[in-house]
Order: sequence, then C-alpha cells, then structure tokens
Amino acid sequence: MTTISLPAIRLAGFHSTNEVAATSLPVDLPTNTWRTILRVVAPVAAGDLLDVSAWFKVTNDIRPVAYPVGVGAHLWAYDVDDGKGAARTADDWWRLDPEAGSVGMNVHRDLHHLVLPVEVAYQVPDDWPTGHRIVIALRADAHSTAWDKDGDGVAQDRLTVDPYGRLTVRRYCPA
Repeated sequence: MTTISLPAIRLAGFHSTNEVAATSLPVDLPTNTWRTILRVVAPVAAGDLLDVSAWFKVTNDIRPVAYPVGVGAHLWAYDVDDGKGAARTADDWWRLDPEAGSVGMNVHRDLHHLVLPVEVAYQVPDDWPTGHRIVIALRADAHSTAWDKDGDGVAQDRLTVDPYGRLTVRRYCPA
C-alpha cells in the first residue's frame, strides 16, 4: 500500500464522464489487448494529487455456451500534450498504480453481468511539464483459455460492454 501525505490541499478540479467508448471486448488468451472504456482529459500541475474512481459493466452473452471469461480493468494515463498525437504507442501509456489501480474477476453463465469498480490516488510527478494535460483512461481486456475453440487464432467471441459506467478525476493541489 502506498501512502501519500501532502500539506493542506484544496479541490482544484472535477472531471467526469459517463460516455462509454467501447461496445465490446474481444475474448482472447493474451492479457494485453486493452480497449479503452472511458477517458477524461484534465489539466494538472506537478505535485497535484488525483483521486480517480471508475466503474463499468460487461455482459457475458457468448453463444451457444457462455464459458467463464476473465475481465481485467486498469487505470492508465498519458500526457496528451506531448506532441505525439496519432503517433502515440502503447509505450507512451503508464498504469497509475499497478497494484491498487487494477481489478479483475471472471464473468460466467451464472453471473452473466459484471460490474467492475476501480479507484486509485495518484500524485502527478514533480517533473510534469507546465501546461500539459493528462489523459486518464479506464481500460479493460477479456481473456479465457476457451477463447479459440476452432483453432484459427482469431478472437471471435466478445463480451458486451454495456453503455453504463463512469470515470471521475478529482484534482487536488496545495492550499
């Protein structure tokens, strides 16, 4: 567990969205085929403390037989003003907290619907460039050993990402 202690702080910004970007998650074996579910762009400054919380819902309606599927969700970030634009790669993203900023669970026939909540506190690095904004994203992937029953290596099955969810970023700065 990471403890962050700051002098007196004040709320400097509140950014939230319920605009779910993905409609499905492909079920495959790798655990690195992330899809962005929700994202928020927020102005930040070096040393700011971000209180990030998010949730979204998936449905396992795989037919003809709904098999167990592991769903992982993590909070990620990148510097939107780094000049990379469309040239941004996976290496430009980082997880806010690899331990606390992630959650996972299996969704199966009996459960059918799964809500995954995740939250983390994140301190903006001291070397954050002045005037740059941060993108905070809730990203998820779905995986199962039963993902490729026909052996062609192409993920055919998908979990439905329901159009419900929320990502909230509260920005605190020194008082």
